Parts: sequence; C-alpha cells; structure tokens
Amino acid sequence: MSTTKTELGAFPWHRPCPYRPPEQYEQVRAEGRPVRVELATGGSAWLVTGYEQVRQVLNDRRLSSDRGHPGYPYFIPVPEQFKTNASFLGMDPPEHTTHRKMIAAEFTNRRVRQMRPRVQEIVDESLDAMLAKEPPVDLVQELSLPVPTAVIGALLGVPLKDHDFFYEHTKMMMSGASSAEDRMTGLMEFEDYLRQLIADKRENPGEDLLSRLVVRYEEAGRYDHDELTSMARLLLIAGHETSANMISLGTMTLLKHPDQLAELKRDPGLAPNVAEELLRYLAVADLATSRIAMTDIEIGGELIREGEGIIAVTLAANRDEEAFDHADELDVHRDAGGQVAFGFGLHHCIGADLTRLELEVVFGTLFQRVPGLRLAKPMDELPYKDGAVMYGVYEMPVTW
Repeated sequence: MSTTKTELGAFPWHRPCPYRPPEQYEQVRAEGRPVRVELATGGSAWLVTGYEQVRQVLNDRRLSSDRGHPGYPYFIPVPEQFKTNASFLGMDPPEHTTHRKMIAAEFTNRRVRQMRPRVQEIVDESLDAMLAKEPPVDLVQELSLPVPTAVIGALLGVPLKDHDFFYEHTKMMMSGASSAEDRMTGLMEFEDYLRQLIADKRENPGEDLLSRLVVRYEEAGRYDHDELTSMARLLLIAGHETSANMISLGTMTLLKHPDQLAELKRDPGLAPNVAEELLRYLAVADLATSRIAMTDIEIGGELIREGEGIIAVTLAANRDEEAFDHADELDVHRDAGGQVAFGFGLHHCIGADLTRLELEVVFGTLFQRVPGLRLAKPMDELPYKDGAVMYGVYEMPVTW
C-alpha cells in the first residue's frame, strides 16, 4: 500500500507567484501516478495531477462528489453545516442528471451569446465609473467584482431596486476586507433574500432564469424551495468567483507578459483565444474537483480503496507537457480548447460559456480603453487567496 508523502508538506500548497503552480505539482506529476498526501486539516487524500488521469477521475461514475461522505477530502476548515450534498455540485446521478437538465437550457452557447450586448454594456459602464476616478483604483472593486455581479443579477432577474443590496452583500461575501463573521452574516442575509426572491418569482413569474426554473420544476412536480435557493446561491457564488478572479489575475498576467499583451492590443479580436489560454494558464478553480471512491479503483497503476478521497488538480493537468507543448509558457495564439479549468465530464462547469463571454468582453475592451493600464503596487505585495478552493487576489491597485 502506498504511504503518505509527508515530505511534500501539508496540502494545499503555495503558488510562488499567481501564475506559477506550486513546485510540488511537478514533483507529483513526474511520478506518473496518484500520490497520497497529507491534508492541512488532518488525514490524507490521493492527489491526481496528470492531464489524462485528471480527466479519468472527473469522468468516472465510480467516483462520487458527495460532500457529506465521511471520506470527502476537505483540505480547509469547513463548518459541519456545510458538509452536505444538498448542493447541485455535491450530487451524483441520477439526482445530478435531473437537476442539470433543468438548468442546462439556460446556459447553451446560443443563449449565452445572445447576452453579449448586455455584457458589453456592463463592462463599459464599469470602465466609465473606474475612469471617472483619480487613480490608483482597485481593479477588483471597480471591474472584477461589478461585472459578474451585474451579469448574474440580470440573469437571475434581480429587480433594479435591489441592485445595491445585491452588490453590497456579494462584496461582503467575497471581499478580503470582510471578517469571517461578516461573510457568514452576508451569506445568511443573502440566502434569506434569495428565498424571498424565488417566492416572488413563483407568485409573479417574469422573463428571467429564476422564473423559468420555478415553472420548469413545478411542471415536473419537483418544486422544492430550499433546493432552488441552494441552486440560486450556487449560480451566484460559483460563476461569480470564477469570473471575478479570472478578470483580476488575467489582467495581472497580461501586464506581466507585455509581448503577449501587445498582441492583444494590436488585435482585440484575439480576446476569445486570450481568455481560453488564461483559463488554462491560471486555472483558478484548480482545487474544486474532489471525489470519493465508491469502490476499489485503479488509476495510473495505483489502487485506490473504497471510501478514500481523491483531489484532481486541474492547474497541474493544464501544465502537463503531454497535453500542451511548452505548457508553462503563456501563448495567446495557442489552441487551449482542451484545457480542464472548468472540469470535465459529468460535473463540467455549466456556466463555462458565460464565464468565457465575460472574459472575452473584458479583455477585448479593457486594454483598448485603458492602454496605459499598469499595476500601482508590486505584485508580491498583493494579498492572495492562498489555500482557498478558488484562487485569486483580494485587491489589485492599478493606475494608467
């Protein structure tokens, strides 16, 4: 039986800079098999880092996403009340399949592309407000948070009168300046708000995502107020966090790769390719793909026993030279379409195309309107979300 690799240190590990993977990833991937590592919370789990093995893990129905399972590999402290599979993310087929079908129609590529004019308006409005201020300003607060907040608010059907509440509570939950108590308060108040919003949509349905979901679930005889509230919260936090962190870190990464940025400035039509390559290169949700073995299973020649936890690290997979030539180099002309930043298989991120659209519009607009944008504080002095499930930066002062 394989022993735990304690010499690697407790997982999760530190990125030496925002766009460099922890050095331990390469050490583990070089072994060509899963490696058992100790977790910062105690216990151990199997770490999978190779591209093909990560895809295998994420697409294997013998592995469960059940967050309530006693073997689920939590590597950061999580309150007991959140160790549950009530969320769409923690469900397995057939429950997961049922819920995914209910919402998948809202995130087809065609429907998402129809949102482009509104997303462009939101980005332009955010940049107008940012440029009206005296620099330096915090890009996180002026662009990275407002854009996905406004987009998801419009999608969910948040009334105009509630936009300030929606934005302030989103900021309270996501901001690095918030205490743990503030975050919990923000989450509870926001959940109460979503409960009431869904009740209002049920009473008076409109032309928004929540209204359509209410109707769809009722027609299927599966309406559950708590489940819909949980799904609405998931849509907000999961989609919002990915986009917000990618806008900040993607901008920073481009500023630190001026040759690649120059390509985008010369040709803003490169924005879709830039967005896809940055998703591969940064993989901010690289720690969000844990599983439980529901039976004995072999991966890369290693036997993983029933009940043992597995963490499939998508950043390591996206830097695998067997999948991407010169994987540690940023190349905005690369075909990065096979990247696994959004996961793979059954739980592939349902909002992936919406995130792509937001990033395309932001990166295609930001450097055209603010060509002189630059960091106002050294990169190594910024506060990062080290060890968090979703990597990012809490604040990022910029000037122009």
